Amino acid sequence: MYPLNYIEPVFRPPSEWKSLILQVTNGCSWNKCTFCDMYKDEQKRFKPKAIEEIEAELKYLVQNNLPVTRVFLADGDAVSLSMKRLKEIMQLINKYFPNLQRVSSYCLPRNLLNKSISDLRELQEMGLKIFYVGCESGNTELLSLIEKGETFDSSLEALKKIKEAGIKSSVMILNGLGGPKYSEQHALASAELMNQAQPEYLSTLVPEFPFGSERFEKGFNGNWREMTRQELFQEMHLLLENLNLNKTIFRSDHASNHLVLKGILGRDKFRIINEIDLAIQLVS
Repeated sequence: MYPLNYIEPVFRPPSEWKSLILQVTNGCSWNKCTFCDMYKDEQKRFKPKAIEEIEAELKYLVQNNLPVTRVFLADGDAVSLSMKRLKEIMQLINKYFPNLQRVSSYCLPRNLLNKSISDLRELQEMGLKIFYVGCESGNTELLSLIEKGETFDSSLEALKKIKEAGIKSSVMILNGLGGPKYSEQHALASAELMNQAQPEYLSTLVPEFPFGSERFEKGFNGNWREMTRQELFQEMHLLLENLNLNKTIFRSDHASNHLVLKGILGRDKFRIINEIDLAIQLVS
């Protein structure tokens, strides 16, 4: 074991399971989304980690010949850091691990308001190759209800800026987020957001509430309930039916999903829709 000074809990995207989790911030700078309890513990208040501490951790890894081929910048939104700090971190990573495949991070759309395309392009050239963007939905009304602090337009602006900078986007949409009442507008708006953004990766998850859903449901004033499997599949069908993606790797294989779906959109669009149709028949 090596002494990385994690402040628990620490989260990462499933695809970063081979990566060094380098905690450059603690918690989330926004931390208001009602569907998310990841950083609610008192010890997870947002705070950048000192650059000296980050360098000490990287130096230890090299001195002990521990293999690192990928790095994920934790916690919830490392991109909220200033360009100066992000460049310092990337310079250190490149200094100690010059042959890395890539660096990645979560990214809230709001994090990019004060970063230009040239800023992002500079980070890309330093090795920051992919952002995991939790859009959750393309529907502005639903985003307001869950206190996401984003809109359709702010999400699209960020995704376009990322693409223009040459960085890949892995977007997350939450299946069933709005319950039955908002299901149609959630699916259609999310499809439209993806069609305009054309992300490299798209995944869907189902919201889970291990500590209870009272805080989340409060925003809906009694107009939300958990969707049945059949309703979730029907919403997925509507989403997929309205997606017009050119070459996006699609995954719906998180542990929260009731149906595993994989493919490239649009090549595999109709095959995936047929799989959803079959699932709907089986649960009806």
